Amino acid sequence: MTMPPGPPPYGPPPGHGYPPPGHGYPPPGHGYPPPPPQPYSNPQNQFPAPQKKSPVLKWVLVAVAAVVVLAVGGVVAVWMIVSRSSVQATDVKTGDCLSEIPDNSRVMFVKTVPCDEPHKGEVYTVLAMPDGAFPGDAAVSAFTDKCGPAFAQRAPQAADDPAVSVFVLYPTADSWKQGDRTVTCIATTKAPRTGKFG
Repeated sequence: MTMPPGPPPYGPPPGHGYPPPGHGYPPPGHGYPPPPPQPYSNPQNQFPAPQKKSPVLKWVLVAVAAVVVLAVGGVVAVWMIVSRSSVQATDVKTGDCLSEIPDNSRVMFVKTVPCDEPHKGEVYTVLAMPDGAFPGDAAVSAFTDKCGPAFAQRAPQAADDPAVSVFVLYPTADSWKQGDRTVTCIATTKAPRTGKFG
């Protein structure tokens, strides 16, 4: 009997039943479909984790808030100190002393001090203009001319002193609408003084 060429058909295949290297099963990831997505796990719907806040930012915000509180508190404190001795210009009375003489034409408030402390002005008389419609600037100016003789009558020696002058607060058309009818006559000095005139 003669043998056919090649290995007998009943013999095991080369590699003992395993495909030769480089043949057979495809490498992983090829040829197989990806696994199905799991419910609620779509990465497109996920949000990034919140970033941790820096402790430096927290302290900077605390410091800024503290500065704001101190600044507001300081302004309020200064306002309270100033407003304690400030009065409306229309509320000053004869005998009040003023620490400073206003340097603008519209005076709303003046700062009063005790007359035994240094001051630059003393209210020596307050005149009331007659009620009615605003008489006009010329009539108000003519009424303020009464301040000079009133000072000469109250303090004759001071009236002749060249270091003493007269400052007058008077109503304007706007303040007249608010009920202001007062002409306030104030004796002033450039240098602060203590005590009263007359």
